[in-house]
Amino acid sequence: MQIYKILRAQEWATLRDLGTSPGAPIDEEDGFVHFSTADQVQGTLERHFADEDDLVLVAMDADALGDSLKWEEAREGDKFPHLYRALSLADVKWNRPITKGEDGHVLPDGVE
Repeated sequence: MQIYKILRAQEWATLRDLGTSPGAPIDEEDGFVHFSTADQVQGTLERHFADEDDLVLVAMDADALGDSLKWEEAREGDKFPHLYRALSLADVKWNRPITKGEDGHVLPDGVE
Protein backbone atom coordinates (compact mmCIF):
# COMPACT_ATOMS: atom_id res chain seq x y z
CA MET A 1 0.00 0.00 0.00
CA GLN A 2 1.28 3.43 -0.92
CA ILE A 3 1.12 6.26 1.59
CA TYR A 4 1.77 9.90 0.87
CA LYS A 5 3.64 12.83 2.36
CA ILE A 6 2.97 16.38 1.24
CA LEU A 7 6.13 18.46 1.32
CA ARG A 8 6.77 22.08 0.54
CA ALA A 9 9.35 22.53 -2.23
CA GLN A 10 12.08 23.46 0.26
CA GLU A 11 11.31 20.43 2.44
CA TRP A 12 11.54 18.19 -0.63
CA ALA A 13 14.83 19.85 -1.60
CA THR A 14 16.25 19.08 1.85
CA LEU A 15 15.25 15.42 1.60
CA ARG A 16 16.53 15.14 -1.96
CA ASP A 17 19.84 16.89 -1.27
CA LEU A 18 20.67 15.41 2.15
CA GLY A 19 19.05 12.00 1.74
CA THR A 20 17.21 12.37 5.03
CA SER A 21 14.83 14.83 6.64
CA PRO A 22 12.82 15.17 9.83
CA GLY A 23 9.89 16.31 7.66
CA ALA A 24 7.91 19.50 8.08
CA PRO A 25 8.00 21.72 11.18
CA ILE A 26 4.75 20.11 12.44
CA ASP A 27 6.39 16.67 12.14
CA GLU A 28 9.32 17.80 14.28
CA GLU A 29 6.94 19.35 16.79
CA ASP A 30 4.74 16.23 17.03
CA GLY A 31 7.65 13.77 17.11
CA PHE A 32 6.58 11.79 14.04
CA VAL A 33 6.14 12.29 10.29
CA HIS A 34 2.51 12.70 9.21
CA PHE A 35 1.40 10.66 6.19
CA SER A 36 -1.95 10.19 4.45
CA THR A 37 -3.52 7.32 2.55
CA ALA A 38 -4.87 7.80 -0.96
CA ASP A 39 -8.33 8.41 0.52
CA GLN A 40 -7.00 10.98 3.02
CA VAL A 41 -4.51 13.02 1.00
CA GLN A 42 -7.01 15.39 -0.66
CA GLY A 43 -8.49 16.25 2.74
CA THR A 44 -5.02 16.85 4.12
CA LEU A 45 -4.31 19.24 1.26
CA GLU A 46 -7.54 21.14 1.83
CA ARG A 47 -7.15 21.31 5.60
CA HIS A 48 -3.45 22.09 5.97
CA PHE A 49 -2.18 23.42 2.62
CA ALA A 50 -5.12 25.29 1.05
CA ASP A 51 -3.23 28.56 0.58
CA GLU A 52 0.14 27.06 -0.34
CA ASP A 53 1.84 26.61 -3.69
CA ASP A 54 4.99 24.71 -4.68
CA LEU A 55 3.97 21.46 -3.05
CA VAL A 56 5.36 18.02 -3.80
CA LEU A 57 3.63 14.70 -3.23
CA VAL A 58 5.95 11.91 -2.14
CA ALA A 59 4.84 8.27 -2.26
CA MET A 60 6.25 5.52 -0.07
CA ASP A 61 5.41 1.86 0.44
CA ALA A 62 3.87 1.48 3.90
CA ASP A 63 5.08 -2.11 4.34
CA ALA A 64 8.68 -1.16 3.52
CA LEU A 65 8.74 1.34 6.42
CA GLY A 66 8.55 -1.51 8.93
CA ASP A 67 7.85 -1.13 12.62
CA SER A 68 8.59 2.61 12.55
CA LEU A 69 5.20 3.17 10.90
CA LYS A 70 2.23 3.28 13.27
CA TRP A 71 -1.45 3.65 12.36
CA GLU A 72 -2.99 6.06 14.85
CA GLU A 73 -6.37 7.66 15.27
CA ALA A 74 -6.49 11.32 14.29
CA ARG A 75 -9.21 13.58 12.90
CA GLU A 76 -12.75 12.26 12.88
CA GLY A 77 -11.61 8.86 14.13
CA ASP A 78 -9.66 8.01 10.96
CA LYS A 79 -6.40 6.14 11.40
CA PHE A 80 -3.45 7.90 9.78
CA PRO A 81 0.03 6.51 9.15
CA HIS A 82 2.69 8.13 11.35
CA LEU A 83 6.40 7.45 10.86
CA TYR A 84 8.49 7.48 14.03
CA ARG A 85 11.83 8.15 12.38
CA ALA A 86 13.25 10.58 9.86
CA LEU A 87 12.27 10.42 6.21
CA SER A 88 14.82 8.74 3.98
CA LEU A 89 15.23 9.37 0.28
CA ALA A 90 15.77 5.62 -0.11
CA ASP A 91 12.14 5.07 0.96
CA VAL A 92 10.69 7.29 -1.78
CA LYS A 93 8.93 5.38 -4.58
CA TRP A 94 8.16 8.54 -6.55
CA ASN A 95 7.62 12.26 -6.18
CA ARG A 96 5.45 14.60 -8.26
CA PRO A 97 4.43 18.24 -8.07
CA ILE A 98 0.95 19.08 -6.84
CA THR A 99 -0.70 21.62 -9.13
CA LYS A 100 -3.45 24.07 -8.34
CA GLY A 101 -6.58 24.43 -10.43
CA GLU A 102 -9.63 26.65 -10.19
CA ASP A 103 -11.12 24.48 -7.45
CA GLY A 104 -7.93 23.94 -5.44
CA HIS A 105 -5.09 21.46 -5.50
CA VAL A 106 -5.01 18.71 -8.10
CA LEU A 107 -3.36 15.46 -7.12
CA PRO A 108 -0.92 14.00 -9.63
CA ASP A 109 -1.53 10.72 -11.42
CA GLY A 110 -0.42 7.65 -9.52
CA VAL A 111 -2.31 8.21 -6.26
CA GLU A 112 -3.86 4.82 -5.54
